[in-house]
Amino acid sequence: MNVQQAYNSWAATYDAVLNKTRDIEALAIRSVVPPGAFAEAIEIGCGTGKNTEWLASRAAHVTAVDFSVEMLSKAKAKLALPNVDFQQADITNAWAFASTPANLITCSLMLEHIENLDFVFQQASEALAVGGLFYVGELHPFKQYQGSKARFDTAHGVRELECYVHHISDYTESARHHGLRCVAVQEWFDDGDRATTPRVVSFLFQKP
Repeated sequence: MNVQQAYNSWAATYDAVLNKTRDIEALAIRSVVPPGAFAEAIEIGCGTGKNTEWLASRAAHVTAVDFSVEMLSKAKAKLALPNVDFQQADITNAWAFASTPANLITCSLMLEHIENLDFVFQQASEALAVGGLFYVGELHPFKQYQGSKARFDTAHGVRELECYVHHISDYTESARHHGLRCVAVQEWFDDGDRATTPRVVSFLFQKP
């Protein structure tokens, strides 16, 4: 089962099952993206829409993108929003969905499934308007070092998804290579307990 098929299967239970990584990342994006309105936003990895409604309240238009048809179907059923355009796409191919320069691009819990970060940062940089922001929220590499990865329960047992370990410097160097400036890096912990291993890392980059 590849990543696309796995998320298609996961869609049925994704919202209902406890998922600390999902929920902490939802807090991170709302804290890290600065206040104010955006004309054009692109949401990479919209999933079932956990961040889409919030983004739609911040942007005049949102292009919400996911690889999984079933995840998109769940999002569309929940969110009939006139300023959101849902699109199925593979972000490892050229971003045809980014037809209008974006003031904000968000990427949530997606990049652990992407081997080549450099291509994603290249496409994000090209899709951003000058001054535009690129938010990234991912499972912290410290968690990955301990063996954590995206997984979900099925009738046949736990299904683990194909994942790649990306170090903090992989994100920051790929951004720098494509002309993006790192504005902020933050770590997010279970129950805010900073004595534990951070669960999520968030970045905010800007195109000068």
